[in-house]
Amino acid sequence: MRVGLLECDHVDERWRGIDGDYGDMFDALLGIDLVRYDAVNDVLPARADECDGWLATGSRFSVYDDAAWITRLQSFVRDVRDAGAPFVGICFGHQLLAQSIGGRTEKAAVGWGVGAVDTWIEPDRADAVLLYMHRDQVVSLPEGAAVLGRTDHCPIAMLQVGPMLGIQAHPEFSAAYVNALLDARADRIGHELTARAKASLERVGDAHDAEALGRRIVEFLGEHQ
Repeated sequence: MRVGLLECDHVDERWRGIDGDYGDMFDALLGIDLVRYDAVNDVLPARADECDGWLATGSRFSVYDDAAWITRLQSFVRDVRDAGAPFVGICFGHQLLAQSIGGRTEKAAVGWGVGAVDTWIEPDRADAVLLYMHRDQVVSLPEGAAVLGRTDHCPIAMLQVGPMLGIQAHPEFSAAYVNALLDARADRIGHELTARAKASLERVGDAHDAEALGRRIVEFLGEHQ
C-alpha cells in the first residue's frame, strides 16, 4: 500500500532532534510506504489516484485561514472524495476534511485541548488515552458523517464519512514532543492549563493506545482501497 502524506506543516528546527519531522513520526507509527507531498509549500499531487490512499498531517495553521495553499488543498480533498479514495486526517487534517466537504471548523470556545486526554472511541475504547494539541475544533459535521470519537472538551474528536476518517488527536506525537510544545506555547495556552497538561503526560508512559490507533489507521486505509 502506497499512501500519500500531505505535509501541512513541518516540525520547527528547534525540536527536530526529538522525533524528526512529521513524516518521520508517521513512518514510525504506521510502518507503511509513505510518499511525502510538501503541501504547506504548495506541492500537491496532480491526481487523486497517484497513491492508494491519503494522510493529512497537523499544522500550526487554521483550515479557515485565507491562504492559497489551503484553498488548493481543500480542492484536492474534494477530488479524493469524488474519486472514492481513502483519506485520513490528523488534527489540522481532521479539520481540513470537515471544512472541505461541508462541515465547519472554528476556534473552540472552551479553549485549548492539550496533553493526555481520555478519549471515547467507537465502539469499545472508552478509556483510550491520547495526546492532543489544538485550539480549533470541528463544530459541524459534513453531510453523511458519523462521530466515532469524543472527549469532554471535544465532542467531535473523530469522524467518518465514507472512506474518509478524521482524528483530532495526535497518535504520532510522543510525550516528549508535546512537552516541548507546551513549554513553547505556555503563554498562549495559559500557565495553569499548561501545568495540568504537562502532568498528564505521565499517563502515556505505559499506554499503547496511540499504537492501537495507528494500527486502526493502517487497517482503515487498506480496507478502503
